[in-house]
Amino acid sequence: MNRPDDVSLFTGGPLYKEVKRRLTDSLEAARWKPGEAIPPEPQLAARYGVSIGTLRKAIDELVAENVLLRQQGRGTFVASHRGEAMRFLFFSIIGQNGSRQYPEVRLERFQRARAGDAVAQSLSVAPRAPVLQFRNSLWLGGESVGVDDITVPAALFPGLSLTRLRERDNTIYHLYEHGFGISVMRIDETLRAVAAPADVAALLGLHAASPLLLVRRVAFTLNERPVEFRLSWVNTAMHEYRREAGS
Repeated sequence: MNRPDDVSLFTGGPLYKEVKRRLTDSLEAARWKPGEAIPPEPQLAARYGVSIGTLRKAIDELVAENVLLRQQGRGTFVASHRGEAMRFLFFSIIGQNGSRQYPEVRLERFQRARAGDAVAQSLSVAPRAPVLQFRNSLWLGGESVGVDDITVPAALFPGLSLTRLRERDNTIYHLYEHGFGISVMRIDETLRAVAAPADVAALLGLHAASPLLLVRRVAFTLNERPVEFRLSWVNTAMHEYRREAGS
């Protein structure tokens, strides 16, 4: 018996959009896991009862959105935070000369808490819902350049602890993906200039109220479920914050 996403039954609108939706549903259901290859295009086109061109257009959009990755001569793979291509996708602090390197991350604190109203709204959880909060300082070239305050719903990250955060050997989104089955595929950010709070300034080696860039981020999975709320303070005296269009 065919699975529901094998049925060639479309509901109107551009055909490739419906194919994209069905592919997305399969990815969200972990039919193909991060790092795995999806079936060849002729096989998928036959499954959905569409032409190769229609199928390819749907895949092209998912590739453009960094959900899928094409590898020349190998096929198309589900994006994974294990790879170098994803390592810098959501890290935007660069040198003023355009140089880019991944930071040393130091865990400053970890605690269990209850969601305040603003965080609860951003994470689509009930006010006072259990959350996990942790602070990281970010270091480039031996200098502290940023501080991240991260909040995640406790219900989505059972077993997340200070030890697991300290012992991870890859990015935090890699830990989400491979430790908890949660893949961050999109972020929404707003930026504004602020005066450094005293505790943040101390970690950055600055005077209190020094000018900083504050980045407010909400991270989403493929099905637009918010899974992380983050406040990042960035010292732009020697660095810049760059987000490329579409990333």
